[in-house]
Amino acid sequence: MSLYRNTYMEKNNTKKHNVYISEEEKTLNWNDVRETFKKSFGTEIYNSWLQKISLEKEFNDYLILGVPTRFFRDWIVSRYLDKILEKVKSFKLSLNRIEFKIIEENQQKQEFIKIEELNKVSEIKDSLLNYNRLNPSLNFENFIQGKSNDIALSYSKKVCEHVSRYNPLYICGGVGLGKTHLLNAIGLELQDNNNVMFISAERFMYHFIKSIKKNDMVNFKDFFRKSSVFIIDDIQFISGKESLQEEFFHTFNSLIDKGSQIIISSDRSPMKLERVQERIKSRLAGGLVVDIEAPDIDLKIKIIKKKIEEIQNKFKENISLSDEVINFIASESKTNIRELIGVLNRVIAFSRVHNKILTVADCKKILKDVFNQIRVITVDKIQNTVSNYFNIPLNDMLSQRRSRPLARPRQIAMYLAKKMTSRSLPEIGRRFANRDHTTVIHAVKTITRLSEQDDEMKKNINQIKSLLIEH
Repeated sequence: MSLYRNTYMEKNNTKKHNVYISEEEKTLNWNDVRETFKKSFGTEIYNSWLQKISLEKEFNDYLILGVPTRFFRDWIVSRYLDKILEKVKSFKLSLNRIEFKIIEENQQKQEFIKIEELNKVSEIKDSLLNYNRLNPSLNFENFIQGKSNDIALSYSKKVCEHVSRYNPLYICGGVGLGKTHLLNAIGLELQDNNNVMFISAERFMYHFIKSIKKNDMVNFKDFFRKSSVFIIDDIQFISGKESLQEEFFHTFNSLIDKGSQIIISSDRSPMKLERVQERIKSRLAGGLVVDIEAPDIDLKIKIIKKKIEEIQNKFKENISLSDEVINFIASESKTNIRELIGVLNRVIAFSRVHNKILTVADCKKILKDVFNQIRVITVDKIQNTVSNYFNIPLNDMLSQRRSRPLARPRQIAMYLAKKMTSRSLPEIGRRFANRDHTTVIHAVKTITRLSEQDDEMKKNINQIKSLLIEH
């Protein structure tokens, strides 16, 4: 058994001495805590992740909880830990941290086995039918080609002509640029003469976990390894999930050995995947890696015109947008194709409701909030913006030095990373020179308090937010 020491702790609420409470003196009723989890997190999350947590030991100010695997522990820590602590504190205020212990599967309490029997899961081959459906509208014919995606499109078509010649084919690029469209198109092209498996990495993990819980890993392995064309979307989702990476690695090798074609998509190149085993990165990079870049203005104009044509054909109505308006929308939409289509839909809806042919001036008014707010904001961008704002070197801000001129900007950057990105607390901590997630929590609380009390701090936060949104 291993003890997970990366604990969740609240500042200014720690004790110097831990007094062990005997089994008879426990103050927590774990069944009541579990019921709270179920209500707060929802039945699906509770059944999948939280019902297997057991209370192993209770101290005055912290708990040791048992989980079945390291994978469970890492998943819970990265997504639910802060809320779990909040809930247990509602039962016992003195608690300020949680530790996890890995309990072997055969040591799990019988009560969990009984709960597990109630949570029946259908056979893999049946449940996968719900997630293995190719979308007939996402084909090669309606994929709009431009300079930013022509290489990816070309090799996607070549894979269909010569299966296993480029293996794996790895398509990378930002969100909403057409990666899933290409993967789907490949699946449609090959499905008649091949056993095609098309699944997202998230769904792959879902079935992996269900199979572990059902003790049905043999069927899981057989099902995924029998495909002649294996297509998996958003592989970056396996980041930090060691057990899932292990299974993916063996599935990958098995498919390559039998000559199956593998096609993979991700939001970044193989060697830039974070917290992914080096051997997996090496396998992914060993095939053909192609990149989809952000669309240029010519491609965006082609996409807008194609979308207008589709809407007119589908709804049998005339849509009148001038070339000047189309050029404005294409030039002002800075991120991805999904945003572009959303902006276009908004303009068309306004034109319908008001029965008006729109000018560029009209579009500026309609889309002012959209173009000011929708921007890709990353932790890297926040770090660079904050360091430039305070005129300090980025390396100094990320260093271990604790002087006030460095510590406060560092805390502001952590605060903004939590508020303006979807990154988890542990992920943010790692991006700040591998700091613990409790440091991020302390930074968020500190800046939240200061921005409420200090006008200068509030002004700084607002100005930095404006810089992040505008650029």
